[in-house]
Amino acid sequence: MFEENTKKEEFRVNGEEVVSKIKEFIKAGNIRRISLKNEKNETIMEIPLTFAVVGAALAPVLAAAGAMAALLTKCTIVVERKE
Repeated sequence: MFEENTKKEEFRVNGEEVVSKIKEFIKAGNIRRISLKNEKNETIMEIPLTFAVVGAALAPVLAAAGAMAALLTKCTIVVERKE
């Protein structure tokens, strides 16, 4: 099966900035997956594109991301973009 080319980017943010950054990436429209990692570089949440596209389902995901981020002082958002 054909696999699309993707590009990974990492962004270090404070816990309070996570939700606004995720919203910003989703609005860009070329996102395949968003991962949230803690300070130990462990993935604590992944949002696949198909899930993020469903508008009504997005609110609980952002609430969960916000709750997790509130426990973290610094985290990394890994964004996979379509090329």
